[in-house]
Amino acid sequence: MERCSWAGTDAENVRYHDEEWGRPVTDDNRLYEKLCLEGFQSGLSWLTILKKRPQFRKQFKNFDIRKVARMSGDDVERLLQDAGIVRHRGKIESTINNAKRALEIQAEFGSLAAYIWTFEPRPVRAPTTGTMLPAQTEASAALSKDLRKRGFSFVGPTTCYAFMQAMGLVNDHYSHCDCRGPCETERAALKRPA
Repeated sequence: MERCSWAGTDAENVRYHDEEWGRPVTDDNRLYEKLCLEGFQSGLSWLTILKKRPQFRKQFKNFDIRKVARMSGDDVERLLQDAGIVRHRGKIESTINNAKRALEIQAEFGSLAAYIWTFEPRPVRAPTTGTMLPAQTEASAALSKDLRKRGFSFVGPTTCYAFMQAMGLVNDHYSHCDCRGPCETERAALKRPA
């Protein structure tokens, strides 16, 4: 099977590349989870976060937005003791704060997905082997700016672009990658949330 070079050989990362990355997501809790995990990844490798994802899910109540929004300072202190996640106070506090902000977006737009998908950029040509993918785009900068205006944190334009790639708002699988076609088919069939 032909894959994007970043998939590497780690079985967990290969599975993530083949089954998740670039597939369009409209579930609010999954969108919120990925936005948070991309924030935790800042300064680290994605593989580190991916390997810790089961413990992140356990500690953050499977990223149920309503449940995380109710977490408290006591929860922050407890999470700082768990080596199974990234123990960064600012990122842990951000995850709780961002859940509260996500509830506000749900109240305004009906769902987090309806809001997020308004930032979907126009499709671009498939990247080719050796093509450098951008670290950020105009669309990711716009999403970042609006999220920060709404009180979110750890959502810079680079974080937002990685989120957009992972959640299928863009299809950045390389042109030779066997996953590009299935992702494109799923994107074409997707009923955008309104």
